[in-house]
Amino acid sequence: MPIIAEIAQTMQEVLTNEAEQAGRASGFVQRQSKFDGAALVQTLVFSYLSDPHATTDDLAQTAATLGIPITGSGIVQRCNKAAATGLQTVLAQAVQRVLAADPTTVPILARFSGVSVQDSTTIVLPPDLRDVWRGCGGKTNHGDAALKLQIELDLCTGRLAGLELQHGRDADCQSTVRTAEVVAGALYLADLGYFKLARFRAIADADAFWLSRGKAGTVVYDSDGQRWDEITDLLERSANGNVVDIPVEIGARERLPGRVVAVRAPQEVVDQRRRRLRARERDKGKTVGKRRLALCAWTVFITNVPADRLTVADVLTLARARWQIELLIKLWKSHGTVDESRSQKPYRVLCDVYAKLLAMVVQHWLFLVNLWAYPDRSLVKAAKTVKRRAMELASSFRKRHRLVETITSIGQCITGCRINRRKQYPNTYQLLLDASLLGIGMPDGSA
Repeated sequence: MPIIAEIAQTMQEVLTNEAEQAGRASGFVQRQSKFDGAALVQTLVFSYLSDPHATTDDLAQTAATLGIPITGSGIVQRCNKAAATGLQTVLAQAVQRVLAADPTTVPILARFSGVSVQDSTTIVLPPDLRDVWRGCGGKTNHGDAALKLQIELDLCTGRLAGLELQHGRDADCQSTVRTAEVVAGALYLADLGYFKLARFRAIADADAFWLSRGKAGTVVYDSDGQRWDEITDLLERSANGNVVDIPVEIGARERLPGRVVAVRAPQEVVDQRRRRLRARERDKGKTVGKRRLALCAWTVFITNVPADRLTVADVLTLARARWQIELLIKLWKSHGTVDESRSQKPYRVLCDVYAKLLAMVVQHWLFLVNLWAYPDRSLVKAAKTVKRRAMELASSFRKRHRLVETITSIGQCITGCRINRRKQYPNTYQLLLDASLLGIGMPDGSA
């Protein structure tokens, strides 16, 4: 099925059939009414897709566009615990739908069956929701109630490979997104919050690949079988100039076969990293250990991808590509305001969070129409286009042929949503097309 028709069908199934069932199962629908579970979901999703700061009057106008006469106060009064439960169910159903664009033609990504990047973000909730989503409490900025959102994105096809809701206090490494489904031949990227050798082993056992930043205190064994309790000691011994690329076994017990790929950082970058590290630990009332300070002198990655498949420059380039998931999260927060609500009522806030997340999933589906094929795509520009056309989606939603026409038109518009090339500091897409532009090193100090 062509992607446009598939998106139209999925939107109608999720926002209508699944929403109706969720409304009944959650207890939101207790008697016959035009404003059922599907009406609530559609009203909130299209309203927030058009304007994440939508007022009650805006909600009423969206409902009218959908052919449902109801006042704004009538809508918000229905945003209760049952409504939140139903919206959460619909969100879970939406992210299980496998929607993907044709694989990108970027050569470095095409070496794998997929390139998945994962990250998380935390949404602080009203304290009264602590029994629903537990925060860290204490002096943290995540409060007594907080929701952690785990997102995994396939850079090759644009597929949202995973979207998981966790308690705000849960550690990233507890996420089950990646362990739920590992695709053979795919590459998995994540930051140090997901560093877990048992997870790397599971990925490797599934004939897939992983790439991670090196972590201070990780035990490695060199090709001679010598144990190194600190990776920086091995780097200093093995460095041939400023670059290290050596086979190792990782972990005291795991003995996981892989490579250490590292480049020595410029002194100004080293100093900057150490200042930031000391500041972060000082805020926690801790001091920084010698191992972590020593690691700041290097940009270090460990991976099981063979050297004949990824050069040092390729490794550094793909590591930079991990930031694409952070940019997606930033888009969802800054443009989609998934962490904001106009209300102070706990379950109205929770309804807004779920509805806005669902709106962002729908928005992402639209990105797959004509945008993902272009490595220089601008999701920010595309999001602005979707926002302008959201009410057209609402007005055409009930009739499949009209919905297909609207999605087609939106797809034609977002085709032109691109970012400009940069000479001095190349964009990630430029580096993916030509890793030599990066050189050996990361001038901004990121890793």
